[in-house]
Amino acid sequence: MYDPTVARLTYRGLLGRRRALILGALPVLLIVISAAVRGFSGTDDQVASDLLGGFALATMVPIIGVIAGTGAIGPEIDDGSVVYLLAKPLKRPTIIFTKLIVAIAVTMAFSAVPTFIAGMILNGNGQQIAVAYTVAALVASIAYAAMFLLLGTVTRHAVVFGLVYALVWEALFGSLVSGARTLSVQQWALAVAHKVTGGDLVTSDVGLPTATTLLVVVTVLATWYAGQRLRSLTLAGEE
Repeated sequence: MYDPTVARLTYRGLLGRRRALILGALPVLLIVISAAVRGFSGTDDQVASDLLGGFALATMVPIIGVIAGTGAIGPEIDDGSVVYLLAKPLKRPTIIFTKLIVAIAVTMAFSAVPTFIAGMILNGNGQQIAVAYTVAALVASIAYAAMFLLLGTVTRHAVVFGLVYALVWEALFGSLVSGARTLSVQQWALAVAHKVTGGDLVTSDVGLPTATTLLVVVTVLATWYAGQRLRSLTLAGEE
């Protein structure tokens, strides 16, 4: 289910100079803001939770997920080079699964690691806030990578649709419409973070059993359907 050659090519495409600079911009900004906040206001658990929840989890993680998830396969489909990959004796689910693993790894590296660093800067992991949001970023990275990888196989405008979901649905509707929060990866991840902290600093509108179930279902279904879409691309090319 995992092909090292496909993984190496995907990593090379995702971590090229231009895309790496884009991926690194938000994590650097988060750490800089965290250092400035700590310098001006000192240690404050509520401020730490607000910053990590409002910027790291709500903005940085989904945007990085968009870049990594769509970038893992979208450019190859757009420029037609995916034909060479499909010509190899590889099962289509293996290609998708390998690219998903790479997208998850890149999303985790550029989101969970800086989230932990920022949390340690803000309050030294007081009340397990740094660890809680790091775990939330990790589980959100899996779902986002799968969703946006699927988008990369479905449409040539995957980045646009991914940003609309991340910035409009989750950030805007998720904060204004209570019903929309149930269908929010951010809220599912917050349910996990709430379990880690065991307190009221981190809250979610979704219970942990529901959140866990939805995270698994969305990830599995998105990965499966992306494999089906890749098979249809193969059939179209053969015809």
